[in-house]
Amino acid sequence: MDLLNVNYEKYKLQNGLEVILYRDNALPIVTANIWYRAGSANEKLGKTGIAHLFEHMMFQGSVNVPKEMHFRFIQEAGGNLNGSTSTDRTNYFEKVPSNFLELILWLESDRMGFFIPALTQEKLANQIDVVKNERLERYDNQPYGLAWEILISNLFPKNHPYSWATIGSLEDITSFTIEDVRSFFEKYYSPANASLVIAGDFDPVDAKELTKKYFSEIPSKNHFEELEIKPATLAENKFIVHKDNVQLERIYLAWHTECAYSEDDAALDILTDLLTGSKTSRLYKKLVFEQEVAQEVTAYQFSGKFAGYFVVIATAKPGIMLTELKEKIFAEFENIKKNGINEKELLRSKNGIKSGFIYSMQNIDSMADQLNSYNYFLNEPNSFNYDLSRYENVRVENLLNLFEKYLSKPFVELHVIPETEG
Repeated sequence: MDLLNVNYEKYKLQNGLEVILYRDNALPIVTANIWYRAGSANEKLGKTGIAHLFEHMMFQGSVNVPKEMHFRFIQEAGGNLNGSTSTDRTNYFEKVPSNFLELILWLESDRMGFFIPALTQEKLANQIDVVKNERLERYDNQPYGLAWEILISNLFPKNHPYSWATIGSLEDITSFTIEDVRSFFEKYYSPANASLVIAGDFDPVDAKELTKKYFSEIPSKNHFEELEIKPATLAENKFIVHKDNVQLERIYLAWHTECAYSEDDAALDILTDLLTGSKTSRLYKKLVFEQEVAQEVTAYQFSGKFAGYFVVIATAKPGIMLTELKEKIFAEFENIKKNGINEKELLRSKNGIKSGFIYSMQNIDSMADQLNSYNYFLNEPNSFNYDLSRYENVRVENLLNLFEKYLSKPFVELHVIPETEG
Protein backbone atom coordinates (compact mmCIF):
# COMPACT_ATOMS: atom_id res chain seq x y z
CA MET A 1 0.00 0.00 0.00
CA ASP A 2 1.49 3.30 -1.13
CA LEU A 3 -1.25 5.87 -0.68
CA LEU A 4 0.77 8.63 0.93
CA ASN A 5 4.48 8.78 0.34
CA VAL A 6 5.70 12.36 0.64
CA ASN A 7 9.00 13.87 -0.35
CA TYR A 8 10.55 15.90 2.43
CA GLU A 9 13.91 17.02 3.70
CA LYS A 10 14.95 16.85 7.33
CA TYR A 11 18.07 18.34 8.84
CA LYS A 12 19.38 19.80 12.08
CA LEU A 13 20.88 23.16 12.92
CA GLN A 14 23.98 23.14 15.10
CA ASN A 15 21.90 24.18 18.11
CA GLY A 16 19.81 21.01 17.74
CA LEU A 17 16.66 22.42 16.13
CA GLU A 18 15.14 19.84 13.77
CA VAL A 19 13.86 21.31 10.51
CA ILE A 20 11.51 19.48 8.15
CA LEU A 21 10.76 20.92 4.70
CA TYR A 22 7.75 19.75 2.69
CA ARG A 23 6.89 21.41 -0.62
CA ASP A 24 3.36 21.57 -1.99
CA ASN A 25 2.89 24.19 -4.70
CA ALA A 26 -0.82 23.55 -5.23
CA LEU A 27 -1.71 26.88 -3.58
CA PRO A 28 0.39 30.00 -2.92
CA ILE A 29 0.38 29.49 0.85
CA VAL A 30 2.95 28.36 3.38
CA THR A 31 2.74 27.24 6.99
CA ALA A 32 5.21 27.01 9.83
CA ASN A 33 4.44 24.44 12.52
CA ILE A 34 6.70 24.11 15.55
CA TRP A 35 6.49 21.44 18.24
CA TYR A 36 8.13 21.78 21.64
CA ARG A 37 8.52 18.45 23.43
CA ALA A 38 6.82 19.79 26.52
CA GLY A 39 3.24 19.14 27.55
CA SER A 40 1.32 18.63 30.75
CA ALA A 41 3.22 15.35 31.28
CA ASN A 42 6.33 17.46 31.97
CA GLU A 43 4.69 19.17 34.92
CA LYS A 44 4.76 18.28 38.60
CA LEU A 45 2.04 18.12 41.21
CA GLY A 46 1.50 21.63 42.53
CA LYS A 47 2.52 23.12 39.16
CA THR A 48 -0.12 21.56 36.90
CA GLY A 49 -1.32 23.63 33.96
CA ILE A 50 1.91 25.54 33.39
CA ALA A 51 2.45 24.08 29.89
CA HIS A 52 -0.99 25.32 28.83
CA LEU A 53 -0.48 28.68 30.56
CA PHE A 54 2.81 28.98 28.74
CA GLU A 55 1.05 28.48 25.40
CA HIS A 56 -0.95 31.61 26.25
CA MET A 57 2.14 33.48 27.44
CA MET A 58 3.96 32.87 24.17
CA PHE A 59 1.46 35.14 22.40
CA GLN A 60 2.16 38.02 24.82
CA GLY A 61 5.14 39.41 22.97
CA SER A 62 8.91 39.10 22.92
CA VAL A 63 11.80 41.55 22.70
CA ASN A 64 11.15 42.59 19.09
CA VAL A 65 7.42 41.80 18.92
CA PRO A 66 5.28 43.86 21.31
CA LYS A 67 2.21 42.37 22.96
CA GLU A 68 -0.67 41.60 20.55
CA MET A 69 1.57 42.29 17.52
CA HIS A 70 2.11 38.59 16.73
CA PHE A 71 -1.60 38.30 15.96
CA ARG A 72 -1.72 41.63 14.17
CA PHE A 73 1.23 40.88 11.87
CA ILE A 74 -0.30 37.56 10.77
CA GLN A 75 -3.82 38.89 10.34
CA GLU A 76 -2.65 41.89 8.32
CA ALA A 77 -0.76 39.46 6.08
CA GLY A 78 -4.05 37.66 5.43
CA GLY A 79 -3.06 34.61 7.46
CA ASN A 80 -4.13 32.79 10.60
CA LEU A 81 -2.38 31.31 13.61
CA ASN A 82 -2.94 29.38 16.81
CA GLY A 83 -1.37 27.02 19.31
CA SER A 84 -2.36 24.00 21.36
CA THR A 85 -1.15 21.99 24.34
CA SER A 86 -1.53 18.27 24.94
CA THR A 87 -0.14 15.79 27.44
CA ASP A 88 3.05 15.33 25.41
CA ARG A 89 3.77 18.50 23.43
CA THR A 90 2.95 22.15 22.76
CA ASN A 91 2.70 23.44 19.22
CA TYR A 92 2.37 26.79 17.47
CA PHE A 93 1.50 27.39 13.84
CA GLU A 94 0.92 30.13 11.30
CA LYS A 95 -0.39 29.95 7.74
CA VAL A 96 0.16 32.89 5.37
CA PRO A 97 0.50 33.72 1.67
CA SER A 98 3.83 32.35 0.40
CA ASN A 99 5.59 35.71 0.25
CA PHE A 100 5.28 36.08 4.04
CA LEU A 101 7.41 33.07 4.95
CA GLU A 102 10.13 35.27 6.39
CA LEU A 103 7.60 36.99 8.63
CA ILE A 104 6.42 33.81 10.34
CA LEU A 105 9.95 32.45 10.81
CA TRP A 106 11.02 35.74 12.38
CA LEU A 107 8.01 35.71 14.72
CA GLU A 108 8.60 32.13 15.86
CA SER A 109 12.33 32.66 16.33
CA ASP A 110 11.86 35.85 18.32
CA ARG A 111 9.72 34.20 20.93
CA MET A 112 11.93 31.11 21.02
CA GLY A 113 15.03 33.19 21.63
CA PHE A 114 13.81 36.44 23.16
CA PHE A 115 10.67 35.77 25.19
CA ILE A 116 12.03 36.02 28.74
CA PRO A 117 13.38 39.62 28.61
CA ALA A 118 9.89 40.81 27.60
CA LEU A 119 8.11 38.89 30.37
CA THR A 120 6.31 41.07 32.94
CA GLN A 121 4.14 40.48 35.97
CA GLU A 122 1.31 42.33 34.25
CA LYS A 123 1.36 39.95 31.28
CA LEU A 124 1.46 36.94 33.59
CA ALA A 125 -1.42 38.19 35.76
CA ASN A 126 -3.48 38.89 32.65
CA GLN A 127 -3.03 35.40 31.22
CA ILE A 128 -3.59 33.72 34.58
CA ASP A 129 -7.00 35.41 34.58
CA VAL A 130 -7.65 34.26 31.00
CA VAL A 131 -6.77 30.64 31.82
CA LYS A 132 -8.76 30.75 35.09
CA ASN A 133 -11.82 31.86 33.13
CA GLU A 134 -11.20 29.15 30.55
CA ARG A 135 -10.97 26.58 33.32
CA LEU A 136 -14.21 27.81 34.93
CA GLU A 137 -16.06 27.94 31.61
CA ARG A 138 -14.91 24.60 30.18
CA TYR A 139 -14.58 22.53 33.35
CA ASP A 140 -15.98 23.80 36.65
CA ASN A 141 -19.13 25.46 35.28
CA GLN A 142 -19.73 23.14 32.33
CA PRO A 143 -22.20 20.24 32.64
CA TYR A 144 -20.13 17.03 32.91
CA GLY A 145 -17.09 19.33 32.78
CA LEU A 146 -15.23 17.72 35.68
CA ALA A 147 -15.88 14.15 34.58
CA TRP A 148 -12.70 13.70 32.56
CA GLU A 149 -10.53 15.09 35.33
CA ILE A 150 -12.16 12.76 37.84
CA LEU A 151 -11.80 9.82 35.49
CA ILE A 152 -8.06 10.17 34.76
CA SER A 153 -7.20 11.01 38.36
CA ASN A 154 -8.68 7.65 39.36
CA LEU A 155 -7.29 5.73 36.38
CA PHE A 156 -3.69 6.80 37.08
CA PRO A 157 -1.76 7.00 40.36
CA LYS A 158 -1.32 10.44 41.88
CA ASN A 159 2.17 11.14 40.56
CA HIS A 160 1.61 9.81 37.05
CA PRO A 161 1.88 12.67 34.51
CA TYR A 162 -1.44 11.71 32.88
CA SER A 163 -3.34 11.88 36.16
CA TRP A 164 -4.18 15.59 35.85
CA ALA A 165 -5.96 17.63 33.19
CA THR A 166 -3.85 19.60 30.72
CA ILE A 167 -5.45 22.85 31.85
CA GLY A 168 -4.29 22.21 35.44
CA SER A 169 -6.04 22.79 38.75
CA LEU A 170 -7.51 26.19 39.60
CA GLU A 171 -5.30 26.39 42.70
CA ASP A 172 -2.14 25.74 40.69
CA ILE A 173 -3.09 28.18 37.91
CA THR A 174 -3.56 31.03 40.38
CA SER A 175 -0.24 30.33 42.13
CA PHE A 176 2.18 30.66 39.19
CA THR A 177 4.98 33.20 39.54
CA ILE A 178 7.35 34.89 37.12
CA GLU A 179 10.03 32.48 38.31
CA ASP A 180 7.82 29.45 37.50
CA VAL A 181 7.33 30.70 33.96
CA ARG A 182 11.00 31.57 33.50
CA SER A 183 12.07 28.17 34.81
CA PHE A 184 9.70 26.31 32.46
CA PHE A 185 10.93 28.29 29.49
CA GLU A 186 14.59 27.74 30.32
CA LYS A 187 14.04 24.03 30.75
CA TYR A 188 11.90 23.19 27.72
CA TYR A 189 11.79 26.02 25.18
CA SER A 190 15.12 25.27 23.60
CA PRO A 191 15.99 24.66 19.92
CA ALA A 192 17.25 21.18 20.81
CA ASN A 193 13.82 20.37 22.27
CA ALA A 194 11.86 21.53 19.22
CA SER A 195 11.10 20.61 15.63
CA LEU A 196 10.02 23.05 12.91
CA VAL A 197 8.01 22.03 9.84
CA ILE A 198 7.81 24.41 6.89
CA ALA A 199 5.16 23.19 4.45
CA GLY A 200 3.55 24.57 1.33
CA ASP A 201 4.67 26.79 -1.52
CA PHE A 202 8.24 27.94 -0.89
CA ASP A 203 11.74 27.78 -2.32
CA PRO A 204 13.86 25.31 -0.30
CA VAL A 205 17.03 27.39 -0.67
CA ASP A 206 15.25 30.49 0.65
CA ALA A 207 13.65 28.50 3.48
CA LYS A 208 17.01 27.12 4.59
CA GLU A 209 18.65 30.53 4.49
CA LEU A 210 15.82 32.13 6.45
CA THR A 211 15.77 29.33 9.01
CA LYS A 212 19.51 29.68 9.52
CA LYS A 213 19.22 33.47 9.73
CA TYR A 214 16.55 33.49 12.42
CA PHE A 215 17.14 30.32 14.44
CA SER A 216 20.80 29.30 14.24
CA GLU A 217 22.09 31.79 16.81
CA ILE A 218 19.56 30.83 19.49
CA PRO A 219 21.50 28.80 22.07
CA SER A 220 20.24 25.45 23.33
CA LYS A 221 19.96 25.17 27.09
CA ASN A 222 19.64 21.38 27.23
CA HIS A 223 18.12 21.34 30.73
CA PHE A 224 15.19 19.10 29.85
CA GLU A 225 15.10 15.43 30.68
CA GLU A 226 13.37 12.44 29.13
CA LEU A 227 10.61 11.07 31.32
CA GLU A 228 10.67 7.43 32.33
CA ILE A 229 7.17 6.34 33.22
CA LYS A 230 6.23 2.88 34.44
CA PRO A 231 3.03 1.37 33.01
CA ALA A 232 0.02 2.10 35.20
CA THR A 233 -2.36 -0.65 36.29
CA LEU A 234 -5.43 -1.04 38.49
CA ALA A 235 -5.52 -3.71 41.17
CA GLU A 236 -9.31 -3.63 41.29
CA ASN A 237 -12.32 -1.85 39.87
CA LYS A 238 -12.99 1.71 41.03
CA PHE A 239 -16.49 3.14 41.36
CA ILE A 240 -17.12 6.91 41.70
CA VAL A 241 -20.32 8.94 41.83
CA HIS A 242 -20.15 12.64 40.99
CA LYS A 243 -23.11 14.97 41.45
CA ASP A 244 -23.31 17.75 38.89
CA ASN A 245 -25.67 20.35 37.45
CA VAL A 246 -26.92 18.04 34.71
CA GLN A 247 -30.30 16.84 33.49
CA LEU A 248 -29.35 13.33 32.39
CA GLU A 249 -27.22 10.68 34.04
CA ARG A 250 -24.01 9.63 32.29
CA ILE A 251 -21.67 6.67 32.76
CA TYR A 252 -17.96 6.58 31.99
CA LEU A 253 -15.99 3.32 31.81
CA ALA A 254 -12.20 3.43 31.38
CA TRP A 255 -9.53 0.75 30.99
CA HIS A 256 -5.75 0.94 30.70
CA THR A 257 -4.49 0.06 27.23
CA GLU A 258 -1.26 0.96 25.40
CA CYS A 259 0.61 4.03 24.22
CA ALA A 260 0.74 5.53 20.73
CA TYR A 261 1.93 3.29 17.88
CA SER A 262 2.09 0.25 20.12
CA GLU A 263 1.08 -3.22 18.96
CA ASP A 264 -2.67 -2.83 19.58
CA ASP A 265 -3.06 0.92 19.10
CA ALA A 266 -4.61 0.70 15.62
CA ALA A 267 -6.88 -2.20 16.58
CA LEU A 268 -8.19 -0.23 19.55
CA ASP A 269 -8.98 2.71 17.24
CA ILE A 270 -10.89 0.39 14.92
CA LEU A 271 -12.77 -1.11 17.86
CA THR A 272 -13.98 2.35 18.94
CA ASP A 273 -15.23 2.92 15.41
CA LEU A 274 -17.00 -0.46 15.29
CA LEU A 275 -18.65 0.28 18.64
CA THR A 276 -19.75 3.91 18.22
CA GLY A 277 -18.28 5.40 15.04
CA SER A 278 -21.59 5.65 13.16
CA LYS A 279 -25.33 5.25 13.60
CA THR A 280 -25.00 1.63 12.46
CA SER A 281 -22.13 0.82 14.83
CA ARG A 282 -22.62 -1.87 17.46
CA LEU A 283 -23.21 0.07 20.67
CA TYR A 284 -24.83 3.10 19.05
CA LYS A 285 -27.33 1.01 17.11
CA LYS A 286 -28.10 -1.23 20.09
CA LEU A 287 -28.40 1.36 22.88
CA VAL A 288 -29.74 4.39 21.02
CA PHE A 289 -31.98 2.92 18.30
CA GLU A 290 -32.96 -0.62 19.15
CA GLN A 291 -33.22 -0.59 22.96
CA GLU A 292 -33.70 3.19 23.32
CA VAL A 293 -31.89 3.34 26.64
CA ALA A 294 -29.26 5.95 25.72
CA GLN A 295 -29.35 9.45 24.30
CA GLU A 296 -25.84 8.97 22.95
CA VAL A 297 -22.87 6.68 23.34
CA THR A 298 -19.26 7.06 22.28
CA ALA A 299 -16.02 5.13 22.63
CA TYR A 300 -12.57 6.66 22.57
CA GLN A 301 -8.99 5.37 22.56
CA PHE A 302 -6.43 7.83 23.93
CA SER A 303 -2.89 7.01 22.86
CA GLY A 304 -0.14 9.10 24.41
CA LYS A 305 3.61 8.76 24.55
CA PHE A 306 3.59 7.20 28.03
CA ALA A 307 0.22 5.45 28.31
CA GLY A 308 -3.11 4.76 26.70
CA TYR A 309 -6.67 4.22 27.83
CA PHE A 310 -9.97 3.09 26.34
CA VAL A 311 -13.17 4.87 27.35
CA VAL A 312 -16.87 4.23 26.76
CA ILE A 313 -19.28 7.05 27.59
CA ALA A 314 -23.07 6.70 27.53
CA THR A 315 -25.77 9.23 28.44
CA ALA A 316 -28.95 7.63 29.76
CA LYS A 317 -32.41 8.45 28.56
CA PRO A 318 -34.79 9.76 31.29
CA GLY A 319 -35.81 6.98 33.66
CA ILE A 320 -32.98 4.63 32.64
CA MET A 321 -30.59 3.56 35.39
CA LEU A 322 -26.84 3.70 34.73
CA THR A 323 -26.53 0.16 36.04
CA GLU A 324 -28.80 -0.94 33.19
CA LEU A 325 -26.68 0.94 30.66
CA LYS A 326 -23.55 -0.70 32.02
CA GLU A 327 -25.13 -4.15 31.77
CA LYS A 328 -26.10 -3.56 28.15
CA ILE A 329 -22.62 -2.29 27.24
CA PHE A 330 -21.02 -5.40 28.69
CA ALA A 331 -23.69 -7.57 27.10
CA GLU A 332 -22.68 -6.24 23.68
CA PHE A 333 -19.04 -6.94 24.53
CA GLU A 334 -20.01 -10.54 25.24
CA ASN A 335 -22.04 -10.71 22.05
CA ILE A 336 -19.03 -9.62 19.99
CA LYS A 337 -16.75 -12.07 21.80
CA LYS A 338 -19.22 -14.91 21.20
CA ASN A 339 -20.39 -14.15 17.65
CA GLY A 340 -17.43 -12.23 16.31
CA ILE A 341 -17.12 -9.39 13.80
CA ASN A 342 -17.74 -9.99 10.11
CA GLU A 343 -15.16 -9.07 7.49
CA LYS A 344 -17.48 -6.64 5.73
CA GLU A 345 -17.99 -4.72 8.97
CA LEU A 346 -14.24 -4.55 9.53
CA LEU A 347 -13.53 -3.47 5.96
CA ARG A 348 -16.09 -0.67 6.19
CA SER A 349 -14.41 0.62 9.34
CA LYS A 350 -10.94 0.45 7.81
CA ASN A 351 -12.07 2.28 4.69
CA GLY A 352 -13.75 4.99 6.73
CA ILE A 353 -10.68 5.59 8.86
CA LYS A 354 -8.41 5.54 5.82
CA SER A 355 -10.51 7.89 3.69
CA GLY A 356 -11.00 10.33 6.57
CA PHE A 357 -7.28 10.45 7.21
CA ILE A 358 -6.35 10.94 3.54
CA TYR A 359 -8.98 13.65 3.15
CA SER A 360 -7.64 15.52 6.18
CA MET A 361 -4.16 15.54 4.64
CA GLN A 362 -5.45 17.73 1.79
CA ASN A 363 -5.16 20.60 4.27
CA ILE A 364 -1.59 21.93 4.44
CA ASP A 365 -2.02 22.74 8.16
CA SER A 366 -2.95 19.13 8.92
CA MET A 367 -0.12 17.81 6.76
CA ALA A 368 2.46 19.96 8.57
CA ASP A 369 1.19 18.93 11.98
CA GLN A 370 1.16 15.26 11.01
CA LEU A 371 4.77 15.47 9.80
CA ASN A 372 5.70 16.90 13.18
CA SER A 373 3.68 14.26 15.00
CA TYR A 374 5.36 11.38 13.16
CA ASN A 375 8.73 12.97 13.77
CA TYR A 376 7.98 13.22 17.49
CA PHE A 377 6.62 9.70 18.00
CA LEU A 378 8.48 7.73 15.34
CA ASN A 379 11.47 9.90 14.39
CA GLU A 380 10.37 9.58 10.75
CA PRO A 381 8.18 12.36 9.30
CA ASN A 382 7.17 10.28 6.27
CA SER A 383 5.34 7.58 8.24
CA PHE A 384 2.00 7.90 6.43
CA ASN A 385 2.09 4.52 4.71
CA TYR A 386 3.40 2.82 7.84
CA ASP A 387 0.59 4.37 9.86
CA LEU A 388 -2.13 3.39 7.38
CA SER A 389 -0.72 -0.13 7.06
CA ARG A 390 -1.19 -0.63 10.82
CA TYR A 391 -4.95 -0.34 10.29
CA GLU A 392 -4.89 -2.37 7.08
CA ASN A 393 -3.18 -5.23 8.92
CA VAL A 394 -5.76 -5.49 11.71
CA ARG A 395 -7.69 -8.75 11.57
CA VAL A 396 -10.89 -9.91 13.28
CA GLU A 397 -8.90 -12.03 15.73
CA ASN A 398 -6.85 -8.96 16.73
CA LEU A 399 -10.07 -7.16 17.66
CA LEU A 400 -11.47 -10.09 19.61
CA ASN A 401 -8.23 -10.39 21.57
CA LEU A 402 -8.68 -6.83 22.83
CA PHE A 403 -11.58 -7.85 25.05
CA GLU A 404 -9.50 -10.38 26.96
CA LYS A 405 -6.28 -8.38 26.91
CA TYR A 406 -7.70 -5.05 28.08
CA LEU A 407 -11.48 -4.93 28.58
CA SER A 408 -11.58 -7.86 30.98
CA LYS A 409 -9.14 -6.09 33.35
CA PRO A 410 -10.02 -3.78 36.28
CA PHE A 411 -11.58 -0.50 35.20
CA VAL A 412 -12.81 2.84 36.49
CA GLU A 413 -16.56 3.39 36.54
CA LEU A 414 -17.80 6.96 36.97
CA HIS A 415 -21.45 7.93 37.34
CA VAL A 416 -22.36 11.59 36.81
CA ILE A 417 -25.83 12.21 38.24
CA PRO A 418 -28.01 15.30 38.85
CA GLU A 419 -27.28 17.15 42.07
CA THR A 420 -30.83 16.53 43.32
CA GLU A 421 -30.31 12.75 43.29
CA GLY A 422 -28.91 10.49 45.99
